[in-house]
Amino acid sequence: MKHKLVALLFVFAFANISAQAPASKTNYTNSKLPAEEAVTNKSLKPLKKISLDDTSILIYDYDGSLFSWDLEVESIVWTVKASDANSEMCANKITIQDGVVYIPFVNGEIYAVDNGTGAIFWKSRLGNIKDQIVLKDQTPIIANGKLFITAQNQNQSSNLYALDLKDGSLAWNYKLDTPNNDIEPLFFDNKIFTQSGNNVYCFEANTGKLLNQKSFDETMTGKPVTDGESVFIAGDKNWLYALKPNSLDVLWQFKIDENQNNVKERIVCHDKKLYFAGQGPEVSSIYAVDSKTGTQLWKTNFKGDNVEYIVKEVDNLWGYTQKKKLLN
Repeated sequence: MKHKLVALLFVFAFANISAQAPASKTNYTNSKLPAEEAVTNKSLKPLKKISLDDTSILIYDYDGSLFSWDLEVESIVWTVKASDANSEMCANKITIQDGVVYIPFVNGEIYAVDNGTGAIFWKSRLGNIKDQIVLKDQTPIIANGKLFITAQNQNQSSNLYALDLKDGSLAWNYKLDTPNNDIEPLFFDNKIFTQSGNNVYCFEANTGKLLNQKSFDETMTGKPVTDGESVFIAGDKNWLYALKPNSLDVLWQFKIDENQNNVKERIVCHDKKLYFAGQGPEVSSIYAVDSKTGTQLWKTNFKGDNVEYIVKEVDNLWGYTQKKKLLN
């Protein structure tokens, strides 16, 4: 009898412990979100593939609107603009897939637009905030029939959103730990990688299930990139980390010069090499590092200037500096 009682108490205690496990922070419906975080969407016409108009270019205007400019007749073809943005600024980047332009605006609106005619397939809005910047420095990530983007639509924290590509409705969202997240997430191996505060997160892209979360001793402000095997991300001090995608364990870490940091989105990966720029008060440097080992291959310094942007195109690394110097 005594043994049975002990066993029963053990089972009861285990049940209590299990019940106290933290609930998932992933939401799949607006009913669980406050109005300032909920997604509203309006489908205007069925989404479909569109031929790419190669005679026009897309340009963000100073007032935050986006317009298509016909290079042959030299005139505006169409223009779209946020409905009630309180700040006139082109604060985000666009993404084009299958001829559809996905445009995020500062007020939290996202439009899916026909690149040829400017016809709107659907409109979505992340929250109902009208007096703050909700989307800034964001690039919509399109994968697995979803659009992924991070919004800073609450003072206490930001949200990672996954929208259904068909109509812009909410697929899932996750409340991150800190506000002011302005780095685009990474889609890799059917997972979404992003950062917030001292943490790096890994989500299952389709369901939003949190697979892993790793904390660091510094704020993780870098854009995550991949070489197809590992995930790389920089902190706000002077460290770059290589992480295992399935566990977020550190494979290696590279120390940038002591007086440099602020890599942020100035990082690209190509042909198993990492190229990134560290900014400093006197010298800015571009580093080339072997993505497998973390070994430095070369470094180029820019005295009295800071590298603002880099991109890898074919065999060349392009970019520009704060003082308007073009890099090649």
